[in-house]
Amino acid sequence: MPRFVALLRGVNVGKTKRVPMAELRALLDELGYANVATLLNSGNAVFDATAGTPAKHAAAIAAAIHERLGFEVPVIVKSARELAAIVADCPIAASEESHSRFLVAFVQEPKAVATLATVEPLVAPEERFALGAHAAYLLCTNGILESKAGEALLGKAGRQATTRNWATVRKLVALAGA
Repeated sequence: MPRFVALLRGVNVGKTKRVPMAELRALLDELGYANVATLLNSGNAVFDATAGTPAKHAAAIAAAIHERLGFEVPVIVKSARELAAIVADCPIAASEESHSRFLVAFVQEPKAVATLATVEPLVAPEERFALGAHAAYLLCTNGILESKAGEALLGKAGRQATTRNWATVRKLVALAGA
């Protein structure tokens, strides 16, 4: 049975858009997904589905969250294989101690990666930024909060994307068995 990873954008970062992970697991179970597991409290879930595309799963999960919780949450779903390919295709080498400062920006449709190019002019000389075929990568050497490019990627420039740091991405790969 194919395994998928759901990434919710902008949940549990303030007092609004709260999505308890137990509730997310229950919602995914109700949608018919199997072997549901969540990671951290930032809207990461892994599940199995007998059929359907990542885009269809993303739409179904977003609709269910809106119906149940009353607010809209962008959801990006990648197959375990897609996630493994995004990791394998990463053009930036990051040391273990910089994994929390290394962002991967996920988009639902590969053509949306190109929209993230608007971040490039904001990249500081000591930072590294790259567009891949299915994701964008940003190493914020001095920290994400100190990076104008990181701020843009997390804000309006990254509206079609959701980001995860490299440490979380690696944990999701392991959880997905990718």
